[in-house]
Amino acid sequence: MNKQNIINRFIKYVTIDTESDPTNPAFPSTEKQWDLARLLEKELISIGMKDVELDENCYLMATLPSNIDYEVPTIGFVAHIDTSPDYTGANVKPQIHENYNGEDIVLNQKENIVLSPSYFEDLLQYKGQTLITTDGTTLLGADDKAGVTEIVTAMEYLIQHPEIKHGKIRICFTPDEEVGKGAHKFDVEKFGAKWAYTMDGSQIGELEYENFNAAGAVVTIEGKIVHPGYAKGKMVNSMTIASQFINTLPENEVPEQTTGYEGFFHLHTMEGKVEQTVLKYIIRDHDMELFQQRKETMISVAEKINNELGKEAIKVVIKDQYFNMREKVEPVMYIVDIAEEVMKDLNITPLIKPIRGGTDGSQLSYMGLPCPNIFAGGHNFHGRYEYVPVESMIKASEVIVGIAEKVSVKFK
Repeated sequence: MNKQNIINRFIKYVTIDTESDPTNPAFPSTEKQWDLARLLEKELISIGMKDVELDENCYLMATLPSNIDYEVPTIGFVAHIDTSPDYTGANVKPQIHENYNGEDIVLNQKENIVLSPSYFEDLLQYKGQTLITTDGTTLLGADDKAGVTEIVTAMEYLIQHPEIKHGKIRICFTPDEEVGKGAHKFDVEKFGAKWAYTMDGSQIGELEYENFNAAGAVVTIEGKIVHPGYAKGKMVNSMTIASQFINTLPENEVPEQTTGYEGFFHLHTMEGKVEQTVLKYIIRDHDMELFQQRKETMISVAEKINNELGKEAIKVVIKDQYFNMREKVEPVMYIVDIAEEVMKDLNITPLIKPIRGGTDGSQLSYMGLPCPNIFAGGHNFHGRYEYVPVESMIKASEVIVGIAEKVSVKFK
């Protein structure tokens, strides 16, 4: 894999703003996602991919035909082109740091923004490597433009090296993964793969086939406004009730105090005045029974406070978002085993662990396309401290090539 080629490709992609919009029901949720999709469409054609198709919903699919004379399963690789609305993706200015020395990286001297291994200790894994960071004012977009870069690079490499034998490979780049819609209009039948891998994990070696069960909750609290000078016995402050609701939920079951398989309640948005306050939560747990209990807890807390108030001041609406893909992947665990074997062949230590989040793969697995997740290499997603080691992107590209080759051997 040509290092400079990967750097150039990645920078080309991340400097195109593709931030998605959770408030817009359209596909894609932002018009600017088309900018990268159309660029990728042309690039895939130029490197020699076949059946390149960009559909009306901004899903881009393409085929690398088989170069063997026997049938093996068609496999796929998937990445998303949008970036998170959690932090701006406009005017990304990537910075390249060669031969990282293990010390603080000043992202922005003017604003005193520093990427430090004293806080982000994972940096020390990459001493001597080339890191790409932000300038401290935007996210980077390695989630998931690193994955896009790796898939395109691997396909280009396989086309340029026909001596590497492989079956038919399908790829797809999706919009709107970051707002939970990345798989909603994915045509699994047209994709035509028996299984696929999302290239959407974090540090080198990550291999995941478990993810959170997920739901979103909107908690609406109604109050009553009265002039504060005449409020005794009449005013009902919805923000006070909201604080009671927040404080009644388990205080330690929040993202900042949980890890591994531990689930949580996450209050991510709060808007309030005396008359009405709206709280927006996400609910997460790997275990389905505990997941259901979390939803029940939220409802029971609302009922308890309503009973104390003697009226229905709090209403809770909960909607499921996605489920743990483990149920769909375990019956075909050989697809995880293949990726693990390839990593070991490449001297990469597999890190098999649950995803504390979700990917397109979780929804795709329930749509009939089992889809474990493989590392793309980035760290500190969705914020100004995001970075990616170039060497990790190279290794991820090699994993894709290795999986393609191993499938052609295992199913001969």
